[in-house]
Amino acid sequence: MTSTADYAHLRAQLDTLTTEAFRPDLADIDRRSTLDIARTMNDEDATVPAAVARRLPEIAAAIDAIAARMARGGRLVYAGAGTAGRLGVLDASECPPTFNTDPSHVLGLIAGGPSAMITAVEGAEDSTKFAVEDLTGIGLTDLDTVVGISASGRTPYAIGAVEYARELGALTIGLSCNADSALAAAAEHGIEIVVGPELLTGSTRLKAGTAQKLVLNMLSTLTMIRLGKTYGNLMVDVRASNEKLRARSRRIVALATGATDTEIETALGITDGEVKNAILTLLGNVDGPTAARLLDAANGHLREALQAAKNR
Repeated sequence: MTSTADYAHLRAQLDTLTTEAFRPDLADIDRRSTLDIARTMNDEDATVPAAVARRLPEIAAAIDAIAARMARGGRLVYAGAGTAGRLGVLDASECPPTFNTDPSHVLGLIAGGPSAMITAVEGAEDSTKFAVEDLTGIGLTDLDTVVGISASGRTPYAIGAVEYARELGALTIGLSCNADSALAAAAEHGIEIVVGPELLTGSTRLKAGTAQKLVLNMLSTLTMIRLGKTYGNLMVDVRASNEKLRARSRRIVALATGATDTEIETALGITDGEVKNAILTLLGNVDGPTAARLLDAANGHLREALQAAKNR
């Protein structure tokens, strides 16, 4: 049972966090017009990209490190609680349809398990033990990368995940929204996006959540670019799992090659619908099996495979 002294210690900790700071200038916000509140909130949100921009060197260094691990077979694992955990799960879940990654290669872990995506699991974020259990459960290795996510930078679940991963020799990244955070200190790569106090005191699903989403977008997207999952700015590894994505696949082949609809249908037909392979058959003037072999030799990098096709 938590004592009065424990609560006093926690309150003292929260008092030091920028994300928990109270703004007297917004104390009358509930008495303002809806339009005025909307403008204020929009103005606050507009400051987030600048806060992210100040940490681009750290973000880029982390991305290069992630890509190097994943190129050797490692996985990208997000770990967080509450909003931070949900954002990690969201980013991980978007990778298979966007980049045709295996669902086990980019994972999102949230304190309290999958049910915590919808309903708060009380106390889950306060346990480093749960983090260790979750990472043990997925068989974490030294090839993997663990990104601990926490707006405060003090969440035990996120810190525990990073500390355990680092002990195993995995790459570790700590993403928080407070300076000099315990999470960043625990990780090999600390990324601290200081967005300042929230419109609603302590509601870190707002600016802090937006900042985390922007950084996670960069971590996954730029890593996949480095891994050859795109050709220019085209998603050539897109998984055509529904009608919209099938239409997008054909459009991507058209944009990359300038081929006719008939040529595109033929190319996709002989490559089992694989966009990257279809592009290679058209631009490299090779058949389906050869395209597959060239891409495999190039570790999935289409530009390298195209050069190899031209050199044949």
